Amino acid sequence: MTLKAIALNGTLKPKGASSTDRMIATLGTAFAKHDVEIIETIRLADHDILPGVKSDEGKGDAWPAIREKILAADILIFAGPIWMGQVSSVSKRALERMDAFLDETDDQGRMPSYSKVAIAAIVGNEDGAHHVSANVFQALNDVGFTIPAVAACYWVGEAMGSKDYKDLDATPRAVTKTAGMVATNAAHLAALLKDNPYPG
Repeated sequence: MTLKAIALNGTLKPKGASSTDRMIATLGTAFAKHDVEIIETIRLADHDILPGVKSDEGKGDAWPAIREKILAADILIFAGPIWMGQVSSVSKRALERMDAFLDETDDQGRMPSYSKVAIAAIVGNEDGAHHVSANVFQALNDVGFTIPAVAACYWVGEAMGSKDYKDLDATPRAVTKTAGMVATNAAHLAALLKDNPYPG
């Protein structure tokens, strides 16, 4: 069974390769071993995602199309950098827009994100990966996603340092190992839920 994953890239860089891109690629390599294809990476900063908590905030809102792509996938890779000890502002906006799922339940009370798996990919040059992933996981779980065991792959550099994840000569062994566990667990859980969704 081929599973589909979609990545939301919360980098604040307006263009060019980012460390978040590289972390998504690290996970993509691990997922490929489990027949999971990352069908698209959406760079959130490139889209006019209007503020709000509805699935469609009106004219010019890019979120409805992004929402549709998220719900068409089996696995959501929620990827973002740490800024000021928190996940980036564009990442937060995506979480806020998914709040609409709470009011979009089916006849069994299931949100549209039920039976979808979500993982986190976090990068940064400061402490806070555990704090950020904890907040992201709570938000994603609140809006219906299922979080597998070992669901965060992250790298943080030296506090106030100048080297980014994308600048490393090689992917650290610990990151590669963790990416493998994240991919294995997410693919396993997504396959189970695709075959046997939550009853509601």
